[in-house]
Amino acid sequence: MIVRIMGEGQVLLADSHLAELNELDNELLAEMESGDGPGFRSTLHALLARVRELGKPLPDDSLEPSELILPSPEASLEEVRAMLRDDGLIPGIPG
Repeated sequence: MIVRIMGEGQVLLADSHLAELNELDNELLAEMESGDGPGFRSTLHALLARVRELGKPLPDDSLEPSELILPSPEASLEEVRAMLRDDGLIPGIPG
């Protein structure tokens, strides 16, 4: 799966990592629903860090279609809320 982090570029991420990332996504959703700004910021950074750690960066000149787009680390709670699907930022795995 090709994942884009807004403002940073793309990484190739194995589907086998989606379950782990979905756990962070569920935590992020709960913090957004409760209005926990500091928790939201911390979990967003943790989610993006795991994507960077687990994924293999694609060259900057690569123009592959992204299957998943994640917000930048500086994104506000409102900006992330606008990006959400029914199942959060990470699709396809029930929480």
